[in-house]
Amino acid sequence: KSGLDPSGAWHAWGMACLKAGNLSSAREKFSRCLKPPVDLNQLNYGSRLIQEVIQYLESTVKPIHIVDDDYFATLRELEATLRTRSLSLELMCEGKSQHNSYYQECLFYLHSYGTNLAIISFYMRHDCMREALLHLLNKESPAEVFIEGIFVPSYESGKLHMLENLLETIDPGLESWGSYLIAACKHLQRKNYYHILYELQQFMKDHVRAAMTCIRFFTHGAKSYTELGGKQAWLLKIKDHLKVYLQEVSRSSGRKKMVFTFRKKMSATDVSRHINTVELQMEVTKFLHRCESSGTSQTTDPSLPTLFGNNNMKMDVACKVMLEGKNIEEGFGIAFRVLQDFQLEATEVYSKVARQLVKQQKYSEIRQLLKCVNESGAAAKNDGDNIILNCLNESKSIPAEDLDNLIQDMDSDENKIQAYLMCNKLRSAYLVSVRQEAARAVQLVQHVRQLAQSSGDDVVQAICAQWL
Repeated sequence: KSGLDPSGAWHAWGMACLKAGNLSSAREKFSRCLKPPVDLNQLNYGSRLIQEVIQYLESTVKPIHIVDDDYFATLRELEATLRTRSLSLELMCEGKSQHNSYYQECLFYLHSYGTNLAIISFYMRHDCMREALLHLLNKESPAEVFIEGIFVPSYESGKLHMLENLLETIDPGLESWGSYLIAACKHLQRKNYYHILYELQQFMKDHVRAAMTCIRFFTHGAKSYTELGGKQAWLLKIKDHLKVYLQEVSRSSGRKKMVFTFRKKMSATDVSRHINTVELQMEVTKFLHRCESSGTSQTTDPSLPTLFGNNNMKMDVACKVMLEGKNIEEGFGIAFRVLQDFQLEATEVYSKVARQLVKQQKYSEIRQLLKCVNESGAAAKNDGDNIILNCLNESKSIPAEDLDNLIQDMDSDENKIQAYLMCNKLRSAYLVSVRQEAARAVQLVQHVRQLAQSSGDDVVQAICAQWL
């Protein structure tokens, strides 16, 4: 008469029937106020009303065993039990809870009015993981339901191995779980749960991604190569994962096409290249670890470069290897391989090393660097000269004798003249200029005279004028 919404009354009446043990009447009352969700895959546990019903039923332990003590049951409860069993609930847990009419009643309400997440969470609460997984597959629920309903509860309660075993039992190839497993990996990465992630990737036999996770274990948080020296086991694991992947690729290429939709793919060439990178990183790690331990290391780089970074970081590795040995020659071989393997800009790296040596006032080491570069067989004609010119650009404070030695080491007279002019050694520039062929010598001496004039060097100016 008053036009009020009657659903509250029906719900209260249904709850009263439940509490009185009148299960069939409760169903009838609830059918008037409970509605199935519009979207079964929504990430919640259904309406507040259905949650209250499930909560009450789960809190009521009232078993009805199908053996000799059947006569304890009321007729209504038996009727409810039989009716629930006749539902197409093919997913039944093994164990005594399946004989509990209240358990069956929960399933009736969840299948009639609950979301997939509510059903799956119910199975998980009652240790029915297999049923939860089968329900997920049968209903083709999205990955979010798997994560929230099954995956998170599994690893939080230490049951990840049980979950993995069941996934494999249901589908030995794991293909039907592909999208769920990838979503689980992304979830773990967002949470920074890398140890669980690595375990899952190994279970998935996703060797390329497992290798990538090992790279993170190797590099993350290390402040020195002494620390990286203690983490070299991860480098061996990276190599193992990549080798296993190569074997699997070569095995499958002989057969009919194998489809692994969710495992990361990589060409055999790329995998071989990555294995070479790992082997080179091992050499770098051993060398720099030894340098740091013996105290020859002098660089204090806030970031720790490895060969797993971008090209700039790889160039930093090459510089570090050359600078941290007892001398340039000791680390040059490894640095040269880094430059060759990754096709890095060698002159830029050598120049950077030379500038560092100037700062450290190790001028004889610069000459040793030039010797190594020339003997490497991969240097262009003017590489050595350009390295010295770069040094002079950086610092004008090189002592006169060392400066002369460096400039004398240059191959091209033109570059020597340029170097002398950069250091304001006009007389030396004049002496090299007059040795050139006549036409070019005139141009060079005129240029030296102009610089002498602008700098007020009357002596050099007079010499140039006399020669001209």
